[in-house]
Amino acid sequence: MSAQSRRTGQRFDVCNGDADGLCAVVQWRLHEPSAATLVTGLKREIALLERVPAQAGDEVLVCDLSMDRNRDALVRLLDRGVRVRYFDHHAAGEVPDHPGLEAHIDLASGVCTSMLVDRSLRGRFRAWAVVGAFGDNLRSAAERLATEIGLDSGERERLRRLGEAINYNAYGDDERDVHIAPARLYPLLARYRDPREFIEREPVAHEIDALRRADLARAMEQAPWWQGDAGAVFLLPDAPWSRRVIGSLANELAGAAPARAHAVARHCADGTLTVSVRAPIEAPGGAHELCRRFGGAGRERAGGIDRMPADRFEAFVQEFARMRWGTQARAGARAVVTGGDPK
Repeated sequence: MSAQSRRTGQRFDVCNGDADGLCAVVQWRLHEPSAATLVTGLKREIALLERVPAQAGDEVLVCDLSMDRNRDALVRLLDRGVRVRYFDHHAAGEVPDHPGLEAHIDLASGVCTSMLVDRSLRGRFRAWAVVGAFGDNLRSAAERLATEIGLDSGERERLRRLGEAINYNAYGDDERDVHIAPARLYPLLARYRDPREFIEREPVAHEIDALRRADLARAMEQAPWWQGDAGAVFLLPDAPWSRRVIGSLANELAGAAPARAHAVARHCADGTLTVSVRAPIEAPGGAHELCRRFGGAGRERAGGIDRMPADRFEAFVQEFARMRWGTQARAGARAVVTGGDPK
């Protein structure tokens, strides 16, 4: 690639709209300030690379999107001469061997994308990685990162609440369900080198947190649909509050009972169900495998199912009840493929 094409090429930042995706991109753009077109969406909008109109000489940063779900679009971009830097911790399948791809893929259960970017940047903006890890329900990892940069207990609590609020804000059927669209939230986050300044100066941080708390209080009033020694399954109605809170409720339940698995399902307007699954924190394996049986995806410790037929719910509950959590977990498979510097 010529120096001239590098100067004139466009940049695209592509990420999941949850805390992990947004905080990963924030870190990278603090490290490498540049005008870039953001392509993001709500939590379950995964196949985002197909929306990127990049051409030869352009650069694409991808954060927190399954390569397995985006492989065809990724290959098309690479074949057009686009250079791609890819950070992720979801199912990847076979990573393309291409000189235009720099991939940082780590499937270990205690890793999220914000932590992979933090690793690449040697901790330059680690407070944002703490926010991303808390948002991804990796509380032990977030606490460890926070300790490494000397955050006290009050600061950790503030960053935990921020991460969980940003993550909560990504759940919904469309942008009318959320307090602020992830694409509008990102530029507010990206103004600050330190997330503590964001909390102090941006009212939206407190607004999202307050809405999340109200939705959680309502959700906690729901009784389990099924429960056993190993876990519990909840079924929520179709409502704006349930569309927003499904992921937060699953994480809260997991944190409150780390030895148990949890699934939170909700009715959808079209008669199907959406499901969030959390493996036990103490046995983080099997969520992806269970969700895949019903057309879903995810990671070993957390997964989801979109639009599951309602008549399969009882079969799902039975499969959930039979799961041997932790036994499906793979060793921390990691693939790092470097195809040159996309800059």
